[in-house]
Amino acid sequence: MSGMKKLALLVLIFALIATAPFLIRSESWLNLVITTLYAALLGQAWNILGGYGGQFSFGHAAYFGTGAYTVATLQVHLDVNPWFGLLLGGLAATAVAAFIGFSTFRYGLRGSYFALVTLAFAEVLRILANTVWFTGAGVGLLIPLERSAENFQFPGKAGFFWVVWAMTLAAFLAVWLIGNSRFGAQLMAVRDNEDAARALGVDAFRVKMGAIMLSGFFTGLAGVFYAQYYLYLDPHIAYGAAISIESLLVPIIGGMGTLFGPLLGAVALHSISEFTRHLIGDVPGISLVLYGVLLVVMVMFMPRGLAGLALRRPWRRLAGATVKAAEVGHA
Repeated sequence: MSGMKKLALLVLIFALIATAPFLIRSESWLNLVITTLYAALLGQAWNILGGYGGQFSFGHAAYFGTGAYTVATLQVHLDVNPWFGLLLGGLAATAVAAFIGFSTFRYGLRGSYFALVTLAFAEVLRILANTVWFTGAGVGLLIPLERSAENFQFPGKAGFFWVVWAMTLAAFLAVWLIGNSRFGAQLMAVRDNEDAARALGVDAFRVKMGAIMLSGFFTGLAGVFYAQYYLYLDPHIAYGAAISIESLLVPIIGGMGTLFGPLLGAVALHSISEFTRHLIGDVPGISLVLYGVLLVVMVMFMPRGLAGLALRRPWRRLAGATVKAAEVGHA
């Protein structure tokens, strides 16, 4: 599919999603749509670095927690408007991503070494947030409830829907631009064979730094949204492993290195999670068990994700037969 066709399909899909607040009257169902978009935002942020760049990160919670705590601490302690904090949270997460990227890519870390170092950085930040006073330490940080759009808090869920819809659309448009740009071609060349890309003149360090900073920015925005949506943070939530796992699991399920994979993965993951919750109730830790099972299944049987199903031979034969039948009928 050409770049313009992908863009047209992307706009159409998000236009259809935009009808949700008008068609869905139940707050619980609208909450499901919101959390699915939020997961798609997280997944697409990881996809920039892991899917397109081939740099598997196990520590995206470092950027998520930084964005969340930036807006929360500024709002609680300095009375900074959270809309301004939204930008600051994204920039703070970008700065953390730049530091981690420089600390790892500068010395050529890649593969499992890079993954473990990112996990270690997230854990260090979790320990720090658990000790300093301005994050609420182990008790956590409660954001005061002020129902007004000026304070990033809305009387209903429709307002939050439009915020996360806009954030997610921005992330998907950024990935579309990456897929149709020189930077994206260089990034995918580094993913496929970094040594060969270097031999062709690609500055692998600069390209990977750009990818991790962009990935950190959108992950930080997701953290800001989480803080304002739930109005409570603690280090185990903001910097916990669950965030990092969800960030990488969504694109793995949907299809890494594809534009629509994170959206497919988010829909599948949250649909299964919601079905499981209704079936067996809120069992502590069941979501992590479910995520682990899904990860193993996808890696073993569908390594290209849901987006890869369209590329399998049976589907291609069916599509070819359908086109041929249409041509015969037209004749």
